[in-house]
Amino acid sequence: MKLAIIGTGKLGSALLAGITARGVVDPADIAVLGRDPRKAAAVAERFGVQTAGRQELNGAERILVCVQPRSFPEVAEWASQYDAGYISTMAGVTLSTLRRGLNTGRVVRAMPSLAATIGRSQTALTGTPKAQAAGDLAFATQLFGAVGDTYDIPEHLFDAFTGMSASGLAYAAAFAEALADGGVRMGLPRPVAGELARKLLGASGELLESRAHPALLKDEVCSPSGTTIAGIQALEAHRFRSSVIEAVVAATLRGQELGAEQE
Repeated sequence: MKLAIIGTGKLGSALLAGITARGVVDPADIAVLGRDPRKAAAVAERFGVQTAGRQELNGAERILVCVQPRSFPEVAEWASQYDAGYISTMAGVTLSTLRRGLNTGRVVRAMPSLAATIGRSQTALTGTPKAQAAGDLAFATQLFGAVGDTYDIPEHLFDAFTGMSASGLAYAAAFAEALADGGVRMGLPRPVAGELARKLLGASGELLESRAHPALLKDEVCSPSGTTIAGIQALEAHRFRSSVIEAVVAATLRGQELGAEQE
């Protein structure tokens, strides 16, 4: 068995979709294990992989731990017995905590996002020297490359990456919701306002890809004494930029707290 995945939630399923679609690992060499055996069986059937019990993970070359951070102590109690490389997607759980809990030096830390479900994740990766020497980090890069872009990020910046990139999807969703509410407030039907907000964010992302700085796009849209600059002034008056910065800071600090809770 080349890969065992502990956890069959949205992220685990998204990774399976990317891995199997791009042929990163043969489905016959993948096994999944979840808290709910029926859900694990459904996921396995969907992607043509195996299910496995705890005892059957022995011999797996690498194990992807794809559970909530609070579940790590419970998982580590039985998962630490295997001679494998471990890849963790748990927010805030440091390499040192992984090494200690899993009783091995072959650990990789990954921070993907929900955008993995559409193949657009931004994933931060870092690993211990032993994980690098054993090829675990290279394997993780290939693995997460199947569902988006990967970034070699030093561990001390992982919480900042999480607070900006992984959490940023929620900030964008909150902005889209508020934008639609503004349209409704000024008379647009709710379905129309919602569609406009969704498509606007998608188009904005594409336009930003071709510009060296976000301010360039803003300046292109803002004409002198026009409607857009009036809206920008209102955003500034209500500390829009500062609020976004504070959101990234708050999420980063929470990631650090989660890590401290696992120490």
